[in-house]
Amino acid sequence: MSMPDVLWVNTSPSLLRFAQPLLCHLSHQVTVRVWEYSQSQDEASSLDSAVLLLHDYLQSCDKAVHLIGHSTGGLLGLLYTRQYPEKVKSLTLLAVGADAAVDWRSHYYTHLPFLSRQKILTAMVYNLFGYQKDVTVKRLEKLLQRDLDCSLSPHSPFKRLSVPTCPVPVPLMVCGSTNDIIVEPDALQEWRPYLMEGDRLWECQKGRHFFHFFEPTLVGDEILNFWASVGQSDSLAYPAISNILS
Repeated sequence: MSMPDVLWVNTSPSLLRFAQPLLCHLSHQVTVRVWEYSQSQDEASSLDSAVLLLHDYLQSCDKAVHLIGHSTGGLLGLLYTRQYPEKVKSLTLLAVGADAAVDWRSHYYTHLPFLSRQKILTAMVYNLFGYQKDVTVKRLEKLLQRDLDCSLSPHSPFKRLSVPTCPVPVPLMVCGSTNDIIVEPDALQEWRPYLMEGDRLWECQKGRHFFHFFEPTLVGDEILNFWASVGQSDSLAYPAISNILS
């Protein structure tokens, strides 16, 4: 098995499909693999356990990789990079603000004492994806429901985690959207005091929380440009992609 140049860190099996267009675009230039953390509905969420499992996987890689993740996947990549920077060539965060733990579920649990689960899920669909047809709204609600039940999260109805910002010990790119109400532009800008020389902060002009799904070529080209700036491996001439869910 060839070693990846890029590892997408995924913590939500139900939402991985929204990364597919970006991963397919990136795969024309780099070797991409997906590392996925999944759990049953009865398991307790543990970021520490997920970090250790990710490290077990990367121990088999004989070179540092470009880590990339969206939302909680980005949070996991950030926590891993802080502990094992020697395994990470660069870190790219999508929709991860200055408080890296803020995600759509933290917003969901904030509203849960005041609204029904169904009403919050319906509102979250519009907040995350914009206006959609009724049949699409129902499908997206089911995906969010699945994400609540079976995905790694630092949040619960009883507690919301906060992860303060600090410098990252590898080249860093932070990406967001100007119309994302989960990780708002101000939350992205709060990264600026912690960026080192060569780090980047980039905002997509549309696409909301899943801007990488709606604008995969634009986002992908920006990320590829960033990776080129930190140096690419010789294997980039041999594009491949694997482990992408249909």
